[in-house]
Amino acid sequence: MKSSKNTSIEQLFNINVLGNGSQPMLFAHGYGCDQNMFRFLYPYFENDYKIVLFDYIGAGKSDITAYSKDKYSSLEAYADDIITICKELELRDVIFIGHSVSAMIGVLAANKSPETFSKMIMIGPSPRYIDDETYKGGFEESSIMELLETLDSNYLGWSQTMAPVIMGNADRPHLGEELSSSFCSTDPEIAKNFARVTFLSDNRKDLHSVSVPCLIIQCKQDVIAPIEVGEYTAKNLKNGKLKIINATGHCPNLSAPKETAEAIKEFL
Repeated sequence: MKSSKNTSIEQLFNINVLGNGSQPMLFAHGYGCDQNMFRFLYPYFENDYKIVLFDYIGAGKSDITAYSKDKYSSLEAYADDIITICKELELRDVIFIGHSVSAMIGVLAANKSPETFSKMIMIGPSPRYIDDETYKGGFEESSIMELLETLDSNYLGWSQTMAPVIMGNADRPHLGEELSSSFCSTDPEIAKNFARVTFLSDNRKDLHSVSVPCLIIQCKQDVIAPIEVGEYTAKNLKNGKLKIINATGHCPNLSAPKETAEAIKEFL
């Protein structure tokens, strides 16, 4: 993707490259977040890898003028951006680390450009959030529709109420407050659109085509992606491995970075 205003790829996605290694490790943040959510996790890998951090268009310090509701009406557009970042920065043999919805964005990117990636780490992935007759995604369809209606009518109120629930770790309320602050700093219209794209997506069929080794990191308690979802994801990947870590909540990259890093290092 090129900007009509001659904005560089680094400015478009607020890209930051750190670390002392040569093999790239690309960190992709989840819904309502930005690259700051990895600040406790990536230092575990700085000595050995090239760390690449970015913000999706419409998140963090990305170029919000590049956002288009029509373009970003599916996860495919976000996957295309991942591939663009890798090509523009000439990243090869990429280790992709995707949190939450970014896990499925990574799946789509790996299917579009399998030669770009060497391994995929999925933190709290969900190929589909809505239950059906043979699949447990964690939510009834009516619950998801109610969630989206609440987002439409009172995004800030939803953010302040739900962020601590999503984060878990009630004994550390500052974590829930940080997630709430991150949600609230996102443009509400962009956040509403991304929520609809995220929670109504169904990427179950896309799992079968992923050729690279994949690690699914699952917290023992997660209100967004229950263990059954992690088990389903691992089972339906050609080369998937499930690791349940001793952590709670949907953001172990923030709440349990040491345990998350250890699981990744063991896989690599």
